[in-house]
Amino acid sequence: MLDALPTLIRELEQDRSLEQPDRLRERVQALDRLDELLQAGTCATDGADWRQRGEAVWARLDRVQQRLGEAIRLAIKQGAGGHALRGWVAPGERGHPGDPQGYDHLDALVSDVLAFEEPGVPLHALDADMVFYQPTPARHVFELIERVRFTPDDVLVDLGSGMGHVPLLVSICTRAHSIGIEREPVYAEAARRQAQALQLDRVEFLTQDAREADISRGTVFYLYTPFSGGILREMLDKLAHQGRQRPIRLATLGPCTDAVANEPWLELVGPREAHRITLFRSRG
Repeated sequence: MLDALPTLIRELEQDRSLEQPDRLRERVQALDRLDELLQAGTCATDGADWRQRGEAVWARLDRVQQRLGEAIRLAIKQGAGGHALRGWVAPGERGHPGDPQGYDHLDALVSDVLAFEEPGVPLHALDADMVFYQPTPARHVFELIERVRFTPDDVLVDLGSGMGHVPLLVSICTRAHSIGIEREPVYAEAARRQAQALQLDRVEFLTQDAREADISRGTVFYLYTPFSGGILREMLDKLAHQGRQRPIRLATLGPCTDAVANEPWLELVGPREAHRITLFRSRG
């Protein structure tokens, strides 16, 4: 362990191939490993010198990431963001080995593209049955886009949208309209700022409790287990009412999928696999 940092630094100093933009996965893995060792502060000898060299390597690789993110941001503003982003998603991408809900190189790329700032003010306390916010791993968002096959007539409603990853990516990659509903004002405002910065005009964010929001425009609803218990039951009843008015689809990820699968007004569309997007539609 004591020699891990010098060994990695030597390898990265000699291997300049990671500066090639298409080495995204390998570059992100190297950055993560280097960051882990630098944070651990373990080195056999000359610790300060190795730290300085490690930080220089990290900065060099991070600049490649930043340039790639800026190039994709420019493509988004020019209306070519979908092509620019989807090119990084390998067919059948299943994501983080050993951790189905973990984050990977695609999340690093999306983070550089969306460039969210950390909230600078305290967040509101969660009510009972509300679930702590975690962004949907990017590979699942791209799978959602592939499975749903959005049309220009679709309106995605993300119930508990957090900082807006799903509505923003759907807006970038499709011609559908997207609505994020988020109770936490800090998250909703961060999402609005990114939509404005990227010049996205088919996405909006509402600072509301999902139980009180008007969801009558939605044709596709997304739930990454934003709540459980009584709130989830209340929202499923609200969605069932929408499903009696018109055909709708629900896409789910996480523990809420089991509850949604038991709804008699819904039927499964396509395969259902643990830890992946599951798609349902209202029965005709």
